[in-house]
Amino acid sequence: MATKASRSAARLMMAPAVVLLLGWMLVPLIMTLWFSFRTYLPLRGGDLGWTGFDNYVRFVSSSAFWPAVQTTLVLVLGVLVITVCLGILLAILLDQPMWGQGIVRILVIAPFFVMPTVSALVWKNMFMDPVNGLFAHLWRFFGADPVSWLSDAAMPSIILIVSWQWLPFATLILLTAIQSLDSEQLEAAEMDGAPALKRFFYIILPHLSRAITIVILIQTIFLLAVFAEIFVTTGGAFGTRTLSYLIFQRVLESQNVGLGSAGGVYAIILANIVAIFLMRIVGKNLDN
Repeated sequence: MATKASRSAARLMMAPAVVLLLGWMLVPLIMTLWFSFRTYLPLRGGDLGWTGFDNYVRFVSSSAFWPAVQTTLVLVLGVLVITVCLGILLAILLDQPMWGQGIVRILVIAPFFVMPTVSALVWKNMFMDPVNGLFAHLWRFFGADPVSWLSDAAMPSIILIVSWQWLPFATLILLTAIQSLDSEQLEAAEMDGAPALKRFFYIILPHLSRAITIVILIQTIFLLAVFAEIFVTTGGAFGTRTLSYLIFQRVLESQNVGLGSAGGVYAIILANIVAIFLMRIVGKNLDN
């Protein structure tokens, strides 16, 4: 049993790591807040003084702000639906005994370790190119005209690219959860004559609820900041400009770090609103 002295010693030993972690998080946040209230032009004179809430008003009054927020939420929701649904399916398939099971699992998880820029370039040039892409050749094989994916279906294309990257993460978490399921429950249900769908909805899916919650929460945090895939493929055109990409564009156009910092504060607020919403909707599974 831990004594008062041992608990004090543990807190003392943890203190440097806690202070370092707080500094790592708080210093950039404080600097962002500081610059958001100032006109800071690094290429045109540096810090030009205090502007108050002018940067916030300029950013939120832009005609591109609310469409960017909507695009961000559509991207997050689309990727979550695809990765969770396909992740459950792949996890169930990978849990079945098969030849070369270890190799198959490595191949399924491999896309998660590919850099976003590289994967976006691969999809853009190898699959979605309207002239030499794999999809274009398939369309011609079936007698159809190739589709310019990154212009005619830009947002679904971005969702597909990002989903391909995050599907291995969801599959890995869900596969781990499935492997912890007591096989005797499934065997008993099968012996009682329960069909496969009922075994899935009444045994497997409730068991995966906590894992699904973790996948949704973690992925949402990172999906709100998707940037590289959009930068490489569409450059924010054709309705794919998210909030993070809008911040990047505003800083480049105005050369005003203060304006970009105000956008960053809005992004932090949006991330917290979405996180609180998800915690209230699905976070209850963590307590069960």
